[in-house]
Amino acid sequence: MRSIRRRGRGRPVIAAAAIAAALAVTATACESDDSGDSDAKSSAEADGGQQDGEKGKDGIGLPDKLPDNLPSSLEDLDKWRDGAWKDWDKEQWLRKAKDFVNPYIKDHWNLDRMKKAEDNEKQVPKDVGNTSADTGNDPEPEAVRAKAVPTPYTKSAAPAGKVFMDTPKGPMVCSGTVIKDPRNPGNSNLVATAGHCVHSGKSGGWLRNITFVPAYNNKGLSPRQVQSAQRSDVMPYGEYWAEWAQTTNYWISEGAQSGGGGAQQDFAVLKVKPVQGGKSLEATVGNAVKANFKAPSVQRFSSLRSYGYPAAPPYNGARMYSCLDKPGSLTIDPSQPAMFRIGCTMTGGSSGGGWFMQGKGGKPELVSVNSIGPQPATWLAGPRLGPEAHGVFSAISKKYAGKS
Repeated sequence: MRSIRRRGRGRPVIAAAAIAAALAVTATACESDDSGDSDAKSSAEADGGQQDGEKGKDGIGLPDKLPDNLPSSLEDLDKWRDGAWKDWDKEQWLRKAKDFVNPYIKDHWNLDRMKKAEDNEKQVPKDVGNTSADTGNDPEPEAVRAKAVPTPYTKSAAPAGKVFMDTPKGPMVCSGTVIKDPRNPGNSNLVATAGHCVHSGKSGGWLRNITFVPAYNNKGLSPRQVQSAQRSDVMPYGEYWAEWAQTTNYWISEGAQSGGGGAQQDFAVLKVKPVQGGKSLEATVGNAVKANFKAPSVQRFSSLRSYGYPAAPPYNGARMYSCLDKPGSLTIDPSQPAMFRIGCTMTGGSSGGGWFMQGKGGKPELVSVNSIGPQPATWLAGPRLGPEAHGVFSAISKKYAGKS
């Protein structure tokens, strides 16, 4: 989640080589049911990039037809896989949805690299709710100590996992949730996370080498045990590479590393594919949650629960935690819907983790994602998912309707 620390973190940058223009990716790290169309504008509306129905040369992320103006693209792709993606030029950030391509790099996210991934935390001042304009913010909540989720997570939590991505500062990590896709019932490949986990906002562009690991460390092994564990113990359902990402126009134009800018629309959706082949993400995991874009106002909730993998001290990113609290509201930009805010001690790395209400039949429904919090961590805030977030979701769902 975007953390409100006092010292800022670097933002990811785009590759300097010519292939950067063709092989840009969407990913942002954290510390460091509706199927109807929406009129809301989002980055999802941009046209271009990999066309619907195209299958990559590796089956993941790379279009068969590369741009005509890049005659050496295949050679550049080899260089990319050998590490050229690290040579990013801040002056060549790719910001638009049509620029997003995320070519798969075999075995890139090994356990050692995952261990090194830091939280990509956004920072805001502790008194952000008091220093902003008079918007009727609720009082700052009392800190609620995050509790470790009982293992196995597949029986004790929503279908959550970790989102990994590369930035100019190195590998980083966020959290995410498997959400239902009404256009692919029972076979969703969509993951909800935070906008800053895929795009660095107004000062940058899309991140790179984004991948999702559902039920990461399902047995709750210690960091030492994780390092020596079998890959199947840490990644029980395998790895799901992001072939597309969407976030809101508001986050792209206003998102900031500090101060909370853009947080009120800090939402994104990933469309993923299984690296190991096989069934869809939802079918493999056996579960997905409904994203509710018409949730009640904050006053109607007696409590909301947040999940995530906090990676900044005192946590280490190995285990999933959760917080349960009655939410209040927080507004930074009066032109945008107020955020939900709860007491919670989760730190960066939990960014993008889902917030849940109890829906019909007692089933959890996603109403927000972890976005910002102060340092030291005493509370978390997340955007209320409304029309703009639904625009992101609906566009990516429509783009891959009926496709694996």
